[in-house]
Amino acid sequence: MTAISSARAILIAGPTASGKSGLALRLAEELGGVVINADSMQVYRELAILTARPPPSELARAPHALYGFVSGAEPYSAGRYAADAAHAIGEARSRGRIPIIVGGTGLYFKVLLEGLSPVPAADPAVRAYWRAQAATRPATELHAILAKRDPVTAARLMPTDPQRIVRALEVLESTGRSLADWQIEPGKPVLAERETVRLLAWPERTLLAEAIDTRFDAMMKAGALREVRSLLSLGLSTELPIMRALGVAPLAAHVAGRQSLDAAIGAAKTETRQYAKRQLTWLKRNMMSWNRLNSQQTKTFVASNISFSDSSS
Repeated sequence: MTAISSARAILIAGPTASGKSGLALRLAEELGGVVINADSMQVYRELAILTARPPPSELARAPHALYGFVSGAEPYSAGRYAADAAHAIGEARSRGRIPIIVGGTGLYFKVLLEGLSPVPAADPAVRAYWRAQAATRPATELHAILAKRDPVTAARLMPTDPQRIVRALEVLESTGRSLADWQIEPGKPVLAERETVRLLAWPERTLLAEAIDTRFDAMMKAGALREVRSLLSLGLSTELPIMRALGVAPLAAHVAGRQSLDAAIGAAKTETRQYAKRQLTWLKRNMMSWNRLNSQQTKTFVASNISFSDSSS
């Protein structure tokens, strides 16, 4: 049996509003750990409330890393996350603290445990060309271009995801090889599975839906609408990842006078529940070998009382 306190890293995944951040904080306090973010939206500086970033009162209870440190004007990538997370993990260990990595972005956990394929950097001129195209042409049009040139990669991408579509076009034109072809090659993991304990917050569906609605109401009281107004005042491109954060589009529609506040809130809650459903589907496909915790277990988990078999740690 492996005690959680003997792990060199603890990974906590789960859908939005599943209580995983609270669990990470308690473990950090109990074990002397550092909470390291693995949520692709909580990295952005401009959205603290809508992304459910830990508030100052929680940040003061234990060290945290990779929260709110990136400008929303930048499209943060999985490759950059791998480097940033490796640095944060190394920093935690150098101070004698256990890294506790928590979030809902499955790709970030795959990067940590499996690594990224060694895709070469795009030619700067090629990159500039396709980014200029993305600034003036709809993502669906660029996706159609990719589908003609690289149907395998195009089939894996959403037609409304300009960042990944442009990346695929850059790689294809710069290297002469499909991004899907490059991705077959194995990458170098940041963490070895054998040195980790992996926890999966797996809430009951009804409780999760209730938690999502309750949390969004709390976000509104905390100033989510004001936060969106501030974000919109920056004039950022709607194609940037930060503009696709949950709740931004419906609240922006209200700010623009296209729908009532009640309708915007309802749409944001529905959007978040749908996103949580997609997260659960992905987690079920990729992380069911992790140690699952139901809603009550996530709330009451105590590291000193838990050990796991070596096959699951």
